[in-house]
Amino acid sequence: MTIKGKPSETKLLVMGDQGRKKRVKVKYNKREAIAGYLFITPWIIGFLIFTLGAMIYSLVISFSNYRLATNTAIPVGFANYAELFQDPKVMTSLSNTLLYALMAVPGEIIFALFLAMLLDKVSRGAGVFRTLYYLPKMTPTVATASIFLLLLNGNTGAINNFLGLFGIPGPQWLLDPFWVKPAIVIMTLWTVSGTMVIFLAAIKNVPRDLYEVASLDGAGPVRQFFTITLPMISGAMFFNVIVLSIAALQTFDQAYLLFWRDQSNASPESSLFYAVYLFIQAFRQFNFGFASAMAWLLFVIIMIITFVQMRFGRRFVYYEGDND
Repeated sequence: MTIKGKPSETKLLVMGDQGRKKRVKVKYNKREAIAGYLFITPWIIGFLIFTLGAMIYSLVISFSNYRLATNTAIPVGFANYAELFQDPKVMTSLSNTLLYALMAVPGEIIFALFLAMLLDKVSRGAGVFRTLYYLPKMTPTVATASIFLLLLNGNTGAINNFLGLFGIPGPQWLLDPFWVKPAIVIMTLWTVSGTMVIFLAAIKNVPRDLYEVASLDGAGPVRQFFTITLPMISGAMFFNVIVLSIAALQTFDQAYLLFWRDQSNASPESSLFYAVYLFIQAFRQFNFGFASAMAWLLFVIIMIITFVQMRFGRRFVYYEGDND
């Protein structure tokens, strides 16, 4: 279609038409943005009040000796932060948490990936199996802890009874300091289905043509897994490692419910995790200033670990849009 008239008039008509389209597009984008912000307004309000506001308030009282009964805070400067490096239980709980994270994160990744690979092979009744595998994630943590207290009992527990069938003497999972962290890891694996679902979605997104070509070239299942599946799901792997690492450093429920719920019993020191000790300081000893300092130290540690993972992990991640 041509526009009759002088060249200058034609150019003005085209520019005018483009300008109108641009104004309509900008107007539409503004309306779309306003609608989006309105939808997320409840989340923004909740974040500002219950997350950001609480973080700022905890930072303020971390420099004070806060009294809950009188709602007063006596400034103490950096005394709470100095006490972090003088209290031996802080370093003990931090080392226990870091060691647990080194055990739990690889274990969860391997187990979740194994389950995802199994579900990927299921054709008939796949929805039923996915639901069954995901149900443990919906189980309340208190109920899960009650079950594992019975399963991990060193004398009458089902796990040790099963090991006894093969002539293997089971350890005292909840009493032996060496086996305390593996016991918590076992309980953590019970709720690994969330990670499994992410891996399953990533595996389903791998082009099947790649496997067909690899099969024609003589690659077996193991070779296909390491040369096709792992590189193609490396983005999901990277995401899960970061999320699981952050969650492991904040582990509280499993250790508290298995070992620290009953104050009358003496719990092994190897079960004292950082978040548990923070809880004890805040809500049993009511030392909120020191507990807030502990929380900010954990925040800094998580930020550093996440930065290192982001910095060095990207080189191992394959993105579909890469041209390398």
